[in-house]
Amino acid sequence: MSPFVEGLLAGYGVAIPVGAVALLIVNTSIRHGFTIGFMAGAGAATADLLYATLASVAGVALTELLAPAASPLRLLGGLVLIGLACWGLWQGLRRRNQPEKTAQGGAPLRTYAQFVGITIINPMTVVYFTAFILGRGPSTYPYPLVANLLFVLGVGLASLSWQTLLAALGGLAGSRLSSRFRLLATILGNLLVFALGARILVTAIL
Repeated sequence: MSPFVEGLLAGYGVAIPVGAVALLIVNTSIRHGFTIGFMAGAGAATADLLYATLASVAGVALTELLAPAASPLRLLGGLVLIGLACWGLWQGLRRRNQPEKTAQGGAPLRTYAQFVGITIINPMTVVYFTAFILGRGPSTYPYPLVANLLFVLGVGLASLSWQTLLAALGGLAGSRLSSRFRLLATILGNLLVFALGARILVTAIL
């Protein structure tokens, strides 16, 4: 299989399952519009790209490095998701009677950096790439460096395209929904993120 196609499959494999990060991207786009939602998605895609680079370069050695940190990462990821959900709920309820504010100039970069961090510590991202590294056989491509670059490029393009679609759907929904429905969407989305974070936390503790 072509390294680029392998990268595309890996990128879509980690990006498409609807998890906490995907819900946060949609919710961000609903509340703040496509541009901020796109930056959130770009942050998530960047984290996937970083993991793909490590996977292609470090291989099984990365798995051994991540293994001892798996439990702490799950605990940290669960706590962060719960915290973000509580913050999102509080912000949504606090602003329910206020007009939507235009995003500040620095908001896109802050959002991008935030989602890079969220995705890097997201347990599902860590577990997926760890499993993928173990299952990835040796490449038969004649030029290993080029093969690695093609793999990383495939992961990055797949992840970014999917996250952009999520941001576009959230932005479209946000522009068509009334303020009441946007509030309901915010509450529902953050409750789901809270539930996912709590599930991760319980799994890490037990």
